[in-house]
Amino acid sequence: MSPRSARLAAPADAAPLFAALGDETRLALMSRLGAGRPRSIAELARGMPVTRQAVTKHLRVLSHAGLVHDFRRGRERLWQPEARRLAEARLYLDAISKRWDDALARLKRYVEA
Repeated sequence: MSPRSARLAAPADAAPLFAALGDETRLALMSRLGAGRPRSIAELARGMPVTRQAVTKHLRVLSHAGLVHDFRRGRERLWQPEARRLAEARLYLDAISKRWDDALARLKRYVEA
């Protein structure tokens, strides 16, 4: 099999990961969670155009995709991103980007030859 036709190895469960990130609200939640410390649902819902119940549902989707996890601190349930899963997504996207860069470089060499 030539390098051009080799399939790019995706994380085994990449589809749920990218489907979870494909929603505007969930992407906004990931952005908020990536800004430092773990956050409660009340904190995450503050200023969002959806209810706390909706935030909870979105967090469950992110959790099932392995992108976030929760833990209890006192009476609060706090949420934080799952670094390993985000790293998997980044590696996959970096590999796709490299393939496109390589293909464009080949095209450039062909056109300029």
